[in-house]
Amino acid sequence: MTTETSQPYQERFFAARDGLRLHARDYRPAIRGDIQDDTRAPVVCLPGLSRNARDFHQFACAIADEPGRRVVALDYRGRGRSEEDANKANYTLAVECADVETALDALGIDSAVFVGTSRGGLILHLLAAAAPHRLKGVVLNDIGPVIEPKGLQEIAAYLNRPQTPGNWEEATVILRGTHSAAFPALSQADWQDMAQAIYVERGGAIVADFDPAIARQLLAADLTKPLPDLWAQFDAFRPFPVLAIRGEHSSLLSPETLAAMARRHPGLATFTARGQGHAPILHKPDVLAAIRDFLRTV
Repeated sequence: MTTETSQPYQERFFAARDGLRLHARDYRPAIRGDIQDDTRAPVVCLPGLSRNARDFHQFACAIADEPGRRVVALDYRGRGRSEEDANKANYTLAVECADVETALDALGIDSAVFVGTSRGGLILHLLAAAAPHRLKGVVLNDIGPVIEPKGLQEIAAYLNRPQTPGNWEEATVILRGTHSAAFPALSQADWQDMAQAIYVERGGAIVADFDPAIARQLLAADLTKPLPDLWAQFDAFRPFPVLAIRGEHSSLLSPETLAAMARRHPGLATFTARGQGHAPILHKPDVLAAIRDFLRTV
């Protein structure tokens, strides 16, 4: 199902393998009258744990602009405009990886360049191991095969902190108060855009746009112990061009892990997003330029 909008994208809805209704934004050059027979691989964007397709709006508009490349941004189950899952045990990397493959089939995408932010990058580790034919190239945004427990503890803390903004201005203030130390590069407009991406107005209230059960899963996990690594899955990226982005102040992806990734994948390109933490905003000029350069190679 496709819904037309006045925006530079189409709302796409489709069914997961278990029937759950999923959503994606489809930024297609043809919508703006650009060349329609673009043969380059589309770009598929996978958001972080509690985030959604709106995170990629400015980035997608920039990449889908002249000379034009199709960009798709997904909402995982329980986030954004995708349905919440009654079975909360389905909020797993394996299920969400299967949902990504379902989305590709529903949208007529055989293979793509993937941009995975945080959890999106973890899903890409699984996808590379299970279905490498789907990949043309990979951008890992502040994520790698080793996750620092401290960073995950910080995510668990702020996702489970009761914060209900009374209006959009308060939503911006909450985000800036929580994250500004790690993101000195962000402007007031960036914080406002982030609020619009993270929160949604529902039933007269402004709430975070994800199933709260997703945050509660982190509280149930023992984050004091080292997490299982994904080096075996990371090795599946070797045949493909990979750009690894790290936020300068990231607490989730360490410089040591990034260096080890470069040793393990000799063709891996790296970029540090100055003045940003976890996870970098991709449409900031320096980050966007690095990704544009990378896309010219795939």
